[in-house]
Amino acid sequence: MARRRPPTRHGLVIVDKPAGMTSHDVINVLRKRLGERRIGHAGTLDPDATGVLLVGVGYVTRLLIFLSGLDKTYTGEIVLGSSTSTLDSSGTVTATHDMSGVTIEEIRRVVAANFVGEIKQVPPMVSALKVGGVRLHELARQGIEIDRQERTLTIHDFKVLEITEPGIVRVEVRCSSGTYIRSLADDLGRALGGSAHLRNLRRTAVGTFLQSEASPLDEVVLHEPVMAVRTMSRVVATDEMKAMIKNGRELETFESPAPWVLVDENNAVLAIYEPSATGRAKPSVVMANAVS
Repeated sequence: MARRRPPTRHGLVIVDKPAGMTSHDVINVLRKRLGERRIGHAGTLDPDATGVLLVGVGYVTRLLIFLSGLDKTYTGEIVLGSSTSTLDSSGTVTATHDMSGVTIEEIRRVVAANFVGEIKQVPPMVSALKVGGVRLHELARQGIEIDRQERTLTIHDFKVLEITEPGIVRVEVRCSSGTYIRSLADDLGRALGGSAHLRNLRRTAVGTFLQSEASPLDEVVLHEPVMAVRTMSRVVATDEMKAMIKNGRELETFESPAPWVLVDENNAVLAIYEPSATGRAKPSVVMANAVS
Protein backbone atom coordinates (compact mmCIF):
# COMPACT_ATOMS: atom_id res chain seq x y z
CA MET A 1 0.00 0.00 0.00
CA ALA A 2 1.37 3.39 -0.97
CA ARG A 3 2.15 5.73 1.88
CA ARG A 4 -0.06 8.77 2.18
CA ARG A 5 1.84 11.89 1.22
CA PRO A 6 2.66 14.17 4.13
CA PRO A 7 0.58 17.35 4.43
CA THR A 8 1.93 20.45 2.74
CA ARG A 9 -0.50 23.04 4.11
CA HIS A 10 -0.76 23.78 7.82
CA GLY A 11 -2.86 26.18 9.83
CA LEU A 12 -6.05 26.93 11.71
CA VAL A 13 -9.41 27.67 10.11
CA ILE A 14 -12.04 29.40 12.24
CA VAL A 15 -15.21 28.34 10.48
CA ASP A 16 -18.65 29.89 10.86
CA LYS A 17 -20.50 26.61 10.44
CA PRO A 18 -23.80 26.90 8.59
CA ALA A 19 -26.95 25.07 9.65
CA GLY A 20 -27.73 21.76 7.96
CA MET A 21 -24.18 20.41 7.98
CA THR A 22 -22.45 18.07 10.39
CA SER A 23 -19.00 18.98 11.65
CA HIS A 24 -17.65 16.11 9.55
CA ASP A 25 -19.36 17.58 6.47
CA VAL A 26 -17.35 20.75 7.11
CA ILE A 27 -14.14 18.70 7.23
CA ASN A 28 -14.96 17.04 3.91
CA VAL A 29 -15.59 20.43 2.26
CA LEU A 30 -12.28 21.79 3.55
CA ARG A 31 -10.36 18.70 2.41
CA LYS A 32 -11.50 19.34 -1.14
CA ARG A 33 -11.07 23.11 -0.93
CA LEU A 34 -7.59 23.04 0.60
CA GLY A 35 -6.33 19.88 -1.09
CA GLU A 36 -5.36 18.27 2.22
CA ARG A 37 -6.51 15.04 3.82
CA ARG A 38 -5.12 15.66 7.30
CA ILE A 39 -7.82 17.90 8.74
CA GLY A 40 -9.76 17.68 12.01
CA HIS A 41 -11.97 19.77 14.26
CA ALA A 42 -11.93 20.63 17.96
CA GLY A 43 -15.47 20.12 19.24
CA THR A 44 -18.55 18.90 17.39
CA LEU A 45 -21.45 21.21 16.58
CA ASP A 46 -24.93 19.77 16.02
CA PRO A 47 -26.08 19.80 12.37
CA ASP A 48 -28.76 22.42 13.06
CA ALA A 49 -26.37 24.61 15.07
CA THR A 50 -24.28 27.41 13.61
CA GLY A 51 -21.18 29.27 14.67
CA VAL A 52 -17.57 28.84 15.66
CA LEU A 53 -15.91 25.56 14.69
CA LEU A 54 -12.12 25.35 15.06
CA VAL A 55 -10.45 23.26 12.37
CA GLY A 56 -6.82 22.19 12.26
CA VAL A 57 -5.08 21.63 8.92
CA GLY A 58 -1.90 19.59 8.45
CA TYR A 59 0.26 19.29 11.54
CA VAL A 60 -2.01 21.72 13.40
CA THR A 61 -4.29 18.70 13.98
CA ARG A 62 -1.75 17.80 16.68
CA LEU A 63 -2.56 21.05 18.48
CA LEU A 64 -6.32 20.45 18.63
CA ILE A 65 -5.97 18.72 22.02
CA PHE A 66 -5.27 22.18 23.46
CA LEU A 67 -8.45 23.60 21.91
CA SER A 68 -11.05 20.88 22.44
CA GLY A 69 -11.32 21.49 26.18
CA LEU A 70 -11.82 25.25 25.99
CA ASP A 71 -14.94 26.87 27.42
CA LYS A 72 -17.74 27.54 24.94
CA THR A 73 -20.30 30.35 24.63
CA TYR A 74 -23.68 29.84 22.99
CA THR A 75 -26.81 31.78 22.21
CA GLY A 76 -30.13 30.13 21.50
CA GLU A 77 -33.84 30.13 22.05
CA ILE A 78 -35.67 27.91 24.52
CA VAL A 79 -39.20 27.05 23.48
CA LEU A 80 -41.38 26.60 26.57
CA GLY A 81 -44.34 24.23 26.60
CA SER A 82 -43.17 21.32 24.45
CA SER A 83 -40.49 18.65 24.58
CA THR A 84 -39.19 16.80 21.52
CA SER A 85 -37.54 13.49 20.71
CA THR A 86 -34.22 15.23 20.01
CA LEU A 87 -34.55 17.96 22.67
CA ASP A 88 -34.42 20.52 19.87
CA SER A 89 -36.63 21.74 17.04
CA SER A 90 -35.52 19.00 14.63
CA GLY A 91 -37.40 16.31 16.56
CA THR A 92 -41.03 15.33 16.93
CA VAL A 93 -43.08 16.68 19.83
CA THR A 94 -43.34 14.16 22.67
CA ALA A 95 -45.18 16.21 25.32
CA THR A 96 -46.87 19.58 25.72
CA HIS A 97 -47.68 21.79 28.71
CA ASP A 98 -49.41 25.11 29.20
CA MET A 99 -46.60 27.41 30.36
CA SER A 100 -48.16 30.70 29.32
CA GLY A 101 -48.04 31.96 32.91
CA VAL A 102 -44.27 31.56 33.31
CA THR A 103 -42.56 34.95 33.70
CA ILE A 104 -39.00 35.92 32.89
CA GLU A 105 -38.41 36.63 36.59
CA GLU A 106 -39.41 33.06 37.45
CA ILE A 107 -37.14 31.66 34.73
CA ARG A 108 -34.22 33.69 36.05
CA ARG A 109 -34.83 32.49 39.61
CA VAL A 110 -34.92 28.84 38.54
CA VAL A 111 -31.80 29.26 36.40
CA ALA A 112 -29.87 30.93 39.23
CA ALA A 113 -30.89 28.22 41.70
CA ASN A 114 -30.28 25.18 39.51
CA PHE A 115 -28.22 25.88 36.40
CA VAL A 116 -25.25 28.05 37.36
CA GLY A 117 -21.96 26.72 38.71
CA GLU A 118 -21.16 23.02 38.92
CA ILE A 119 -24.01 20.84 37.67
CA LYS A 120 -24.64 17.20 36.75
CA GLN A 121 -25.74 16.30 33.22
CA VAL A 122 -26.47 13.06 31.40
CA PRO A 123 -25.45 13.17 27.71
CA PRO A 124 -28.55 12.91 25.47
CA MET A 125 -29.06 9.87 23.24
CA VAL A 126 -29.04 12.19 20.23
CA SER A 127 -25.47 13.35 20.89
CA ALA A 128 -22.32 12.47 18.96
CA LEU A 129 -20.68 11.03 22.09
CA LYS A 130 -19.20 7.58 21.51
CA VAL A 131 -20.01 4.70 23.87
CA GLY A 132 -18.31 1.40 23.06
CA GLY A 133 -17.09 2.86 19.78
CA VAL A 134 -20.60 3.77 18.58
CA ARG A 135 -22.06 7.27 18.56
CA LEU A 136 -25.17 7.65 20.68
CA HIS A 137 -27.21 9.22 17.89
CA GLU A 138 -26.56 6.14 15.73
CA LEU A 139 -28.10 3.97 18.44
CA ALA A 140 -30.97 6.41 18.88
CA ARG A 141 -31.84 6.14 15.18
CA GLN A 142 -32.21 2.37 15.72
CA GLY A 143 -34.56 2.96 18.63
CA ILE A 144 -31.94 1.84 21.14
CA GLU A 145 -31.46 3.67 24.43
CA ILE A 146 -28.60 2.80 26.77
CA ASP A 147 -27.51 3.98 30.19
CA ARG A 148 -25.18 7.00 30.06
CA GLN A 149 -22.81 8.08 32.77
CA GLU A 150 -23.67 11.34 34.48
CA ARG A 151 -21.00 14.00 34.10
CA THR A 152 -20.02 17.03 36.14
CA LEU A 153 -19.95 20.28 34.17
CA THR A 154 -19.60 23.97 34.92
CA ILE A 155 -22.00 26.66 33.78
CA HIS A 156 -20.02 29.86 34.20
CA ASP A 157 -22.86 32.14 33.13
CA PHE A 158 -26.47 31.56 32.09
CA LYS A 159 -28.15 34.76 30.96
CA VAL A 160 -31.90 34.79 30.41
CA LEU A 161 -31.94 37.73 28.00
CA GLU A 162 -35.56 38.24 27.01
CA ILE A 163 -38.84 36.67 26.02
CA THR A 164 -38.91 37.52 22.33
CA GLU A 165 -42.43 36.18 21.74
CA PRO A 166 -44.88 34.14 23.82
CA GLY A 167 -43.08 31.03 25.09
CA ILE A 168 -39.76 31.83 23.39
CA VAL A 169 -36.86 32.68 25.71
CA ARG A 170 -33.56 33.96 24.31
CA VAL A 171 -30.54 32.88 26.34
CA GLU A 172 -26.75 33.09 26.37
CA VAL A 173 -24.69 30.38 28.09
CA ARG A 174 -20.95 30.23 28.81
CA CYS A 175 -19.99 26.75 29.91
CA SER A 176 -17.28 24.12 30.18
CA SER A 177 -16.55 21.85 27.25
CA GLY A 178 -18.92 18.91 26.88
CA THR A 179 -22.06 20.76 27.96
CA TYR A 180 -25.21 19.97 25.97
CA ILE A 181 -27.30 23.11 25.64
CA ARG A 182 -30.29 21.13 24.39
CA SER A 183 -30.21 19.16 27.65
CA LEU A 184 -30.11 22.42 29.60
CA ALA A 185 -33.24 23.55 27.77
CA ASP A 186 -35.02 20.27 28.49
CA ASP A 187 -33.98 20.31 32.15
CA LEU A 188 -35.07 23.94 32.53
CA GLY A 189 -38.51 23.11 31.18
CA ARG A 190 -38.87 20.33 33.74
CA ALA A 191 -37.62 22.56 36.55
CA LEU A 192 -40.31 25.09 35.62
CA GLY A 193 -42.95 22.39 35.96
CA GLY A 194 -43.46 21.75 32.27
CA SER A 195 -41.37 21.04 29.20
CA ALA A 196 -39.08 22.83 26.76
CA HIS A 197 -36.79 22.32 23.81
CA LEU A 198 -34.03 24.27 22.06
CA ARG A 199 -33.92 26.07 18.73
CA ASN A 200 -31.55 28.39 16.81
CA LEU A 201 -28.41 27.34 18.69
CA ARG A 202 -25.29 29.32 17.80
CA ARG A 203 -21.79 28.95 19.21
CA THR A 204 -20.41 32.45 19.50
CA ALA A 205 -17.03 31.67 21.07
CA VAL A 206 -14.58 28.86 21.78
CA GLY A 207 -12.21 30.14 24.41
CA THR A 208 -10.88 33.43 23.01
CA PHE A 209 -11.87 32.56 19.44
CA LEU A 210 -14.90 34.70 18.62
CA GLN A 211 -17.59 34.58 15.94
CA SER A 212 -16.25 37.90 14.60
CA GLU A 213 -13.08 36.02 13.58
CA ALA A 214 -14.92 33.17 11.85
CA SER A 215 -15.19 32.91 8.08
CA PRO A 216 -17.86 31.16 5.99
CA LEU A 217 -16.95 27.96 4.17
CA ASP A 218 -16.83 29.70 0.80
CA GLU A 219 -14.33 32.27 2.10
CA VAL A 220 -11.87 30.04 3.96
CA VAL A 221 -9.05 31.80 5.81
CA LEU A 222 -6.09 29.61 6.75
CA HIS A 223 -4.39 31.24 9.74
CA GLU A 224 -0.77 30.57 10.67
CA PRO A 225 -0.30 27.54 12.98
CA VAL A 226 0.72 29.73 15.92
CA MET A 227 -2.83 31.12 15.90
CA ALA A 228 -4.04 27.81 17.35
CA VAL A 229 -2.01 28.32 20.52
CA ARG A 230 -2.15 32.09 20.68
CA THR A 231 -3.03 32.17 24.38
CA MET A 232 0.09 30.20 25.38
CA SER A 233 3.29 31.83 26.52
CA ARG A 234 5.51 32.16 23.45
CA VAL A 235 9.24 31.44 23.60
CA VAL A 236 11.60 31.93 20.65
CA ALA A 237 13.95 28.93 20.61
CA THR A 238 17.70 29.36 20.37
CA ASP A 239 19.77 27.04 18.15
CA GLU A 240 20.72 25.06 21.24
CA MET A 241 17.07 24.72 22.25
CA LYS A 242 16.11 23.64 18.72
CA ALA A 243 18.57 20.74 18.91
CA MET A 244 17.15 19.70 22.27
CA ILE A 245 13.57 19.95 20.97
CA LYS A 246 14.48 17.80 17.98
CA ASN A 247 15.64 15.06 20.33
CA GLY A 248 12.68 15.38 22.68
CA ARG A 249 14.85 16.69 25.51
CA GLU A 250 13.65 18.57 28.56
CA LEU A 251 14.45 22.26 28.88
CA GLU A 252 14.86 24.64 31.76
CA THR A 253 11.53 26.20 32.71
CA PHE A 254 10.68 29.71 31.62
CA GLU A 255 9.58 32.74 33.61
CA SER A 256 6.28 33.07 31.76
CA PRO A 257 3.25 30.94 32.76
CA ALA A 258 3.01 27.36 31.42
CA PRO A 259 2.34 25.82 28.98
CA TRP A 260 4.86 27.22 26.55
CA VAL A 261 4.80 27.27 22.76
CA LEU A 262 8.33 27.14 21.35
CA VAL A 263 8.68 28.89 18.00
CA ASP A 264 11.52 29.66 15.62
CA GLU A 265 12.56 33.11 14.42
CA ASN A 266 9.79 32.99 11.79
CA ASN A 267 7.11 32.23 14.38
CA ALA A 268 6.71 28.63 13.18
CA VAL A 269 5.55 26.33 15.98
CA LEU A 270 8.23 23.82 16.98
CA ALA A 271 6.79 22.27 20.13
CA ILE A 272 4.55 22.64 23.15
CA TYR A 273 6.29 22.29 26.51
CA GLU A 274 4.71 21.75 29.92
CA PRO A 275 6.13 21.41 33.45
CA SER A 276 7.61 18.00 34.27
CA ALA A 277 7.92 16.11 37.55
CA THR A 278 11.64 16.95 37.54
CA GLY A 279 10.95 20.68 37.83
CA ARG A 280 11.99 21.25 34.23
CA ALA A 281 9.93 21.65 31.04
CA LYS A 282 9.06 18.56 28.99
CA PRO A 283 7.70 18.33 25.44
CA SER A 284 4.06 17.30 25.13
CA VAL A 285 3.96 17.83 21.37
CA VAL A 286 6.89 18.12 18.98
CA MET A 287 5.95 19.26 15.49
CA ALA A 288 7.22 17.58 12.35
CA ASN A 289 9.08 20.69 11.17
CA ALA A 290 11.13 20.65 14.37
CA VAL A 291 12.66 17.23 13.64
CA SER A 292 12.98 17.33 9.86
